[in-house]
Amino acid sequence: MKRILLSWSSGKDSAWSLHLLRRHAEYEIAGLLTTFNQAANRVAMHAVRRELVEAQADAAGVPLWAVDLPWPCSNADYERIMKAQCEAAVAAGIEAVAFGDLFLTDIRAYREKQLESTALNPVFPVWGLPTRELATSMIQAGVRARLTCVDPRQLAPEFAGREFDQQLLADLPSGVDHCGENGEFHTFVYAGPMFDRAIPVESGEIVTRDGFVFADIKMRLPGP
Repeated sequence: MKRILLSWSSGKDSAWSLHLLRRHAEYEIAGLLTTFNQAANRVAMHAVRRELVEAQADAAGVPLWAVDLPWPCSNADYERIMKAQCEAAVAAGIEAVAFGDLFLTDIRAYREKQLESTALNPVFPVWGLPTRELATSMIQAGVRARLTCVDPRQLAPEFAGREFDQQLLADLPSGVDHCGENGEFHTFVYAGPMFDRAIPVESGEIVTRDGFVFADIKMRLPGP
């Protein structure tokens, strides 16, 4: 059985990748590899709180491999830090890293190039799947997610914080990818077949920062 890490953004594509990889007896998911903005203590780009990613890893029954990145983080710093993580992974007996990329060839080429000098192989479990059908399959299988980040140049700010559901898919403007693969939106998954339980969440403040609109997703505390 090949021990692999899964690049984990906290969103639907990485979550679905976990679901698919578990169907293959050749893989053992040894960890969820997540990069955090050290200053904000949140997932880079998705801006999801660390405690929520920890809750995802616990619900998935997979260890979290947290990687703290400085802010600001230059490309050189990023590559240096990730190189060290790759070396640590190889030392731990990891053989591959899986990514939830769908169709952006430049991103895939970058991943492959970064792993060329390591003993790690890239795996792309959802690559090439038609995104309209994929989005519907996720929702029908019980994936529950909320939009945490919206690029207002591609999608109206009002979509931030919305549920990733069939109504949202129907409301997406023409030209917006149904999985947001072009950066139109990012998500946080709080329930689905890759978890043994749902994560109780609630939507908080919506803010505009660095040209993007973010919806703060928080852990919902139990009532009195």
